[in-house]
Amino acid sequence: MHRYFIIYKPYLVLSQFTSQEGKPTLKDFFTVPVDVYPVGRLDNDSEGLLILTNDSRLNHRLLNPSFAHEREYWAQVDGNITAAAINALSKGVDINIEGKAYKTRPCKASLFQAEPAVALRVPPIRYRANIPAPWIKLVLTEGKNRQVRKMTAKVGFATLRLIRYRIGQITLDNMQPGDMIELPEKTIYRKLFGE
Repeated sequence: MHRYFIIYKPYLVLSQFTSQEGKPTLKDFFTVPVDVYPVGRLDNDSEGLLILTNDSRLNHRLLNPSFAHEREYWAQVDGNITAAAINALSKGVDINIEGKAYKTRPCKASLFQAEPAVALRVPPIRYRANIPAPWIKLVLTEGKNRQVRKMTAKVGFATLRLIRYRIGQITLDNMQPGDMIELPEKTIYRKLFGE
């Protein structure tokens, strides 16, 4: 039987169930059947939405680049990001992937007018009174390794905090780091693929 879980992966937790060098893993926060694994990953220093399942068809559809489903990220950046930088992000920027130049696909990029309601991070980002740390929203249809961080760095603004908020129509709404919700198959496929 296929099982589907959505989780809020905490900061500094590996997106896997086996430990490396004693770092915290999903196993330290979530109890799921042994055949259930994360679909894709979030970097250790990123947080947010991750889908866990034993459905290999879902895994294929979410990870195969040809399906180009939306992933929404909220990034807190270092410094007062400019309209020109947001525009450059939306058109696609040149980044380095595995030693090769890669131009990111066009995406939706915007600045939050007010700080979004997000869970507190432990530990918090460094606070500097004279340097703003605004939030931007990026909606991508691809998921290269450390892509958002590379993109914001390319336009001159390092990412201080990164949260994956949405995949398809599944969101982190009202979830806190360490939360897990099981969803039925119909709901998962409807929210991800409109089926």
